[in-house]
Amino acid sequence: MTAALHTSTLHSLPLLARGKVRDNYAVGDDRILMVASDRISAFDVVMGEPIPGKGALLTQMALWWFAQLKGIVPNHLTGDAPESVVAPDEVAQVAGRSMLVKRLKPIPVEAVVRGYLAGSGWKEYQESQSVCGVPLPAGLNNASRLPAPIYTPAAKAAVGEHDENITFERTQQMIGADLAARIRDVSLRLYERAAAIALDKGIIIADTKFEFGLDDAGELVLMDEVLTPDSSRYWPADSYREGINPPSFDKQFLRDWLEQAQVDGQPWNKTAPAPRLPGDVIVQTAARYQEAMRRLVG
Repeated sequence: MTAALHTSTLHSLPLLARGKVRDNYAVGDDRILMVASDRISAFDVVMGEPIPGKGALLTQMALWWFAQLKGIVPNHLTGDAPESVVAPDEVAQVAGRSMLVKRLKPIPVEAVVRGYLAGSGWKEYQESQSVCGVPLPAGLNNASRLPAPIYTPAAKAAVGEHDENITFERTQQMIGADLAARIRDVSLRLYERAAAIALDKGIIIADTKFEFGLDDAGELVLMDEVLTPDSSRYWPADSYREGINPPSFDKQFLRDWLEQAQVDGQPWNKTAPAPRLPGDVIVQTAARYQEAMRRLVG
């Protein structure tokens, strides 16, 4: 396995931004090189230790999903090789872990779709019998399959801050009723197709989030990563049981470990700096990502 890449350091392109996982570089004024590092975040805090192989795995999985979802909505891929826009001594930093994409006007809404009740959705349901303003029937349990997938958007937050769950009506106020409805309808179609593909391979996608931008013509374009274990809750179908948190192929293992972690003898308060990740947690986290990829793609 190649050495882990915590932070890319390209000198041939101007850095636009570093996110929790991706480092984005400008390629002219119309394209972006997205480099997926091996960083991992939890509770909106980036860990100090990388997960070897994670960036390449996320990139290959996203590319696979973009191919599966063609025809529903255009995506941001240019089709050009990322290695073609960097200096020769930088190829090792981008090979296998990068996407060369169209530069878009990002829409400040995370398009979250839930097919099952889990995480913050389950917590909110217990308090209000609804999720993000969407009423749900009584009698549901943790990990219950919903009668139909629901759209529960969130407002994007800056790095290090928490995204905020919002109502659909709030998205209409933010970006206009027509665009809000287009994003909702496309997101539900994307989820339904992806969930069917994954279930056929033994994986339940309990929920996921999509991100969109607009091109110069005002066309809606699917962007960023798509349906990776970083943006989705992946459960093995063969061990799914309603009423309990199923084991997952995403970073829930890391979150569970962090819930028990201590800093200076006190429970971690979920703010930076994060606790140092021991070797076995790194290995087990990587194994879950790899298993998701193996089941999906083979």
